[in-house]
Amino acid sequence: MTILVEIFYAAINNDLLKLLIQITVLLLTARIFGELSQKIGQPAVLGEILAGIVLGPSLLGNLFPFIHSWVIPATEVQISLLEVITLIGAIFLLLITGLETDLQLIKHHAKKTIGIALGELPFSLICGFLFGLYIPDALLVNPDQRLIFALFIAIAISLSAIPVIAKVLIDLKLIRRDIGQITLAVGMFDDTVAWILLSIVLGLLGGEVVSVGTIGYSFFKVILFVGLSYFTGKYIVKHLLNFTLNKISLRDKVLTLIVVFAFALGAIVQAIGLEAVLGAFITGIIFSQSPAVPKDTIDRLESTTFGIFAPIFFAGAGLKVNLLDLFRTDLLLIGIGIILVAILSKFIGAYLGARVIARTNHWTALSFGAGLNARGAIQIIVATIGLSYGILSQEIYSLIIITAVVTSLMAPIMLRWTLSHVTPEDEEIKRLKHEELVKDNILAKVHRVLLPVRKREISQASPSKLIEARILERLGRKTELNVTLLTISDDKEKTESQQFLNTLSAFFKKFPVTKKIAESRNTLESILEEVKKDYDLLIVGATEKQKNPDMLFNPIVDNLVRLSPCPSIVVQSSNVAEDWRPSRILVPTNGSLASKRAAEVAFGIAYHDHDQVHILNVVESKDSFASLEIEGTVTERRLSFAYQIVNELKKLGESLNVKTFTEVEVGEEPDKVILKMSREKNFDLIILGTDIRPGTDKLYLGPRVERILNNCACPVLVINGA
Repeated sequence: MTILVEIFYAAINNDLLKLLIQITVLLLTARIFGELSQKIGQPAVLGEILAGIVLGPSLLGNLFPFIHSWVIPATEVQISLLEVITLIGAIFLLLITGLETDLQLIKHHAKKTIGIALGELPFSLICGFLFGLYIPDALLVNPDQRLIFALFIAIAISLSAIPVIAKVLIDLKLIRRDIGQITLAVGMFDDTVAWILLSIVLGLLGGEVVSVGTIGYSFFKVILFVGLSYFTGKYIVKHLLNFTLNKISLRDKVLTLIVVFAFALGAIVQAIGLEAVLGAFITGIIFSQSPAVPKDTIDRLESTTFGIFAPIFFAGAGLKVNLLDLFRTDLLLIGIGIILVAILSKFIGAYLGARVIARTNHWTALSFGAGLNARGAIQIIVATIGLSYGILSQEIYSLIIITAVVTSLMAPIMLRWTLSHVTPEDEEIKRLKHEELVKDNILAKVHRVLLPVRKREISQASPSKLIEARILERLGRKTELNVTLLTISDDKEKTESQQFLNTLSAFFKKFPVTKKIAESRNTLESILEEVKKDYDLLIVGATEKQKNPDMLFNPIVDNLVRLSPCPSIVVQSSNVAEDWRPSRILVPTNGSLASKRAAEVAFGIAYHDHDQVHILNVVESKDSFASLEIEGTVTERRLSFAYQIVNELKKLGESLNVKTFTEVEVGEEPDKVILKMSREKNFDLIILGTDIRPGTDKLYLGPRVERILNNCACPVLVINGA
């Protein structure tokens, strides 16, 4: 019995055991409160903070000391252990924030973004700084560092919460509106500048007297680090991503690369006396510039962050808040003051910047002030840093957390009210219609392309005669591509194969090309092994007519299309002229998603002013209708539907500045109509959209597609959307 008691008490005093219990309770409670928060139309982060406040000394921790001893860290070791977990949460949150920072968006709206930012950012910084100068000494950790304290308050007040703003704009279906885009761009600009300023302030904590020289040195150090890490980081990341995607076959390899890079850069930042989360933020920005990062990697990173680390971080932040202390008159007045300064400084600054510099109307200017008032997660991260560095006292920390909660609650309400009075301009409406038409475009998701080639295909001719290369060269003018050329060889032909790839790669001048030689006797297996490495598109040539009735193209191509994990394009052609150009493209359509994908590829290929895309719908005429009185009605309905189908695709083509023509024909056999038109109107290329039918061991695209492939005189592209 004595031994059991000793084991029990040892377990109670086990710091690791308490950490596991703290994480369990914090994560579970935070997720429950986050769900309840979303149920009432508020961001989950507010519920997660509230979970910590409820568990902390404000409520349960005060009423039930037993809970206090198990949930709230009591010893230095316990505090340090939980701080490590919350630090990881902060790093992941800033990494996501960096990934969501769209520099192209800021650049696109640069004039208005900078105009509004020049109004609201300096104004909110000045207001926050002046307020910090007059907070009583009793609430400061070190009154001798009042200047640093005031600077810190200024930065905390000037921040905006991009996730909260984005969530409100998404809920209101305004995320793609000009006002939504500019609000996000200004918020991104604010946060980027604020993190640089925060690093400068933290750099002043070395004990030196704050002077123009020390501030200048800290500023120079931070700007130099940010500049070097961004520009050298882009170069390093480009090559690391290329190596990881092409050489590593492990699952979630890019996810690992991003996290390792974030922690490594965070360690460098920490080593030079700055805050580690700045490294994570810059990492996110660097990786956000690369289209080669798979979207599912970002999704997994967000799932890990918002499903595990972020709730623990926010609940841990709420755990440090004691609302009972805030009932003191002096703290209550200061708390109201911080909230008012935070709200009014953003509103007035953004309004003045929008009206005077950006030249917007009254309600639009108010909307910017309302949107930028949300502070949420980012302000909490900054407050946590201030508490850990000894800049903020416990009382001021609690007030900043409350400010973050209040402004995040108010921002959606204010934003809904102001945006209801904003009317979009004609140019914006036109842009929104265009985006609606091109959303989910297959080419928007294509960045990494695998092109398997055989050495003998161009051994006696110019690379320009390889139609696959010509097609990619055209697609690369409208989307950012990275092409991998792969050829299968044995050891004896390796030198010749390398020369062959070098010759072929010279044809691609608009985008980077990776050359690979696989030594293998199993061509199909080697290509499939390569295409599994997170490629967005597989393009293969089928130059030979297949005599085997069980094969559509040939064994390798058929199985590649059937088994490829990504969309594929098969190019069927015989030898074409040196000056072959796909200037006249025919796209048969039946209204399916597959035929829409074919049209999207056609619009991507056509870029010259004289290029034309013809959209054809063939209305089948059935003999069985002849004996029916309703024959005319049926045909009329089918024709009406056909014109609707082709006109929808024509709108898409015209929105992409492609000359698009519509054709509607009536015939008993659509494939014969398509072949006849291709001959009579001298089309250079036919593009067919297909969906592979599952449940078969051979490639089957339908009898009509196969008849077109077997009888067409011009090259044919077969697009499979996978």
